[in-house]
Amino acid sequence: MSQTFHPAFLEQLLKRNDVSTALSAARDDIDAVLWRRDIRTAANEVASASIERGARASAMIDGADLVVPDQSPMGQVLGSALLLTSTVPSQIDTWGKAPLQVIAHLHALTATGFEDSATLGRPRSGTETDDPLKIGSLPEVATLAPSLMALSSLVTRQTDLPGLLLAALVHNEILWLRPFTWGSGLIGRALVRVVLAERGIDPSPFTIPEHGFAESGRPAYVQAIRNYGLGTTDGVAQSVIWFSASCAIGAAAVSV
Repeated sequence: MSQTFHPAFLEQLLKRNDVSTALSAARDDIDAVLWRRDIRTAANEVASASIERGARASAMIDGADLVVPDQSPMGQVLGSALLLTSTVPSQIDTWGKAPLQVIAHLHALTATGFEDSATLGRPRSGTETDDPLKIGSLPEVATLAPSLMALSSLVTRQTDLPGLLLAALVHNEILWLRPFTWGSGLIGRALVRVVLAERGIDPSPFTIPEHGFAESGRPAYVQAIRNYGLGTTDGVAQSVIWFSASCAIGAAAVSV
């Protein structure tokens, strides 16, 4: 299992100027959105638009670039993304106490109709998984349980970790592990919203991180996750820098 979540590794990561600069810049861009008077005045409308735009961007990353959900395979992906993203606010309070419960719930919700009901909310038991980004190098099944437990420990114990870094690690870990037979990418991107809200960085939420991931382009997205999967300080650092820049793009995309 990777030592990415070890306190010494995290401390080393945070000491890097490129990582701290990227995290600070993204946080400043998000804060600027939260303090805009026009956005605060139209808070409900902006939050609703963020959910819909984020879901559409997340579905598009997985290949579902449609206007409305329908009964086609890609139409159902969009429908699942919309349902998943709209469910995020209800999971925020549970996340800090029981992150694996939230992950299982989101999978059961989004994978309905794509997986057998007996597997909903459960990690994959083999090498069969969707990989729309074509990340490759699928981690072994034996690593899933300890990796997910380590992720849970990170969320519940590392409470002083910068929220944006935590969001990056959660997202990148889920995208790298692809722990479910279907929907891991959608879930990983939805969890970014959960973390940013639960940590008070974007509590409404207003920003659209999924838009930033899509705008960065598939090659950059794939490379960031592959870098993360290396488990080295440089690799994880590059993935966090990419994540931070994507969140900054997602903040700039907010409009009234």
